[in-house]
Amino acid sequence: MFNNDDSANLFLIDSYDINIKRQHQNSKGVTMTKIKAAIVGYGNIGRYALEAVLAADDFELVGVVRRNVQNIPAELAGYTVVDDIEKLGKVDVALLCSPTRAIGDLAEKVLSQGINTVDSFDVHSDIVALKKRLDNVAKEHKSVAVVSAGWDPGSDSIMRTLMLAMAPKGVTYTNFGPGMSMGHSVAAKAIDGVKDALSVTIPLGTGVHRRMVYIELDAGANFADVANAIKADSYFSSDETHIRQVDSVDALKDVGHGVHMTHKGVSGATHNQLFEYSMRINNPALTSQFMVSAARATMKQSAGAYTVIEIPPVHFLQGDLDSLIAKLV
Repeated sequence: MFNNDDSANLFLIDSYDINIKRQHQNSKGVTMTKIKAAIVGYGNIGRYALEAVLAADDFELVGVVRRNVQNIPAELAGYTVVDDIEKLGKVDVALLCSPTRAIGDLAEKVLSQGINTVDSFDVHSDIVALKKRLDNVAKEHKSVAVVSAGWDPGSDSIMRTLMLAMAPKGVTYTNFGPGMSMGHSVAAKAIDGVKDALSVTIPLGTGVHRRMVYIELDAGANFADVANAIKADSYFSSDETHIRQVDSVDALKDVGHGVHMTHKGVSGATHNQLFEYSMRINNPALTSQFMVSAARATMKQSAGAYTVIEIPPVHFLQGDLDSLIAKLV
């Protein structure tokens, strides 16, 4: 594992076996070892993860893991593509770009090989249980897991934490959208009889949302049965959900999304403190970028599982500590 040595501005190498042949220099000309990353899954997030890894000069892409290794997309030409991460050789960290409901088993498998993991698991109510589950495996195999490292949960979680630090009493509202929810779209598409699906999140205010779900049906599927199954799924059961059958989901897809977060509270004895945070984003691009930043952070943690609010923010960033403090503080 890596530990940050502020006095030398270098990573100390513990007993971790690292290939030091592939190196780069930081802004001070000090040779640094690149982080060997693998992308596991090549859907919406995986495609943008490729761009984010290649854009980070402290990372090296070891390869991509996907079920289909026969029909390789053109952009993966020149990269190693396998159907099992064990075939990639040395990997420091795996970006798990897979559906949320597959993350638990997949992360356990990868962590048990001594490989760090980062995921964008997005079922808020199950995050604590997942973290505890992966913590045991990670500690046993001296690896690190960062769970729920997308934008929400993920970077938004850090913003909510900071708002509470500034005004400990009060109410926070997180309003998503309007935009495509990848997790909800994947969940709807997984329902029997659904050929393709798009779930759009509509903010109603005060943290309440409507789900507009557009589906293409498989031949012979019954719309009423499919609609009821979607509404019963835990992704949708707690929200107002409307199902619409369409001829082409692809004609409707727009991966844009966004969030508007407010916190109104009390700082000390002073009331009426109002904080706002807002962004409009490309959903998978931001998710994958923050996953890569979290992958960097895994190299600076002790063995175990973490959520993003437990990690020092500076650990997500490339660069030596003193320079980052001088720039950001």
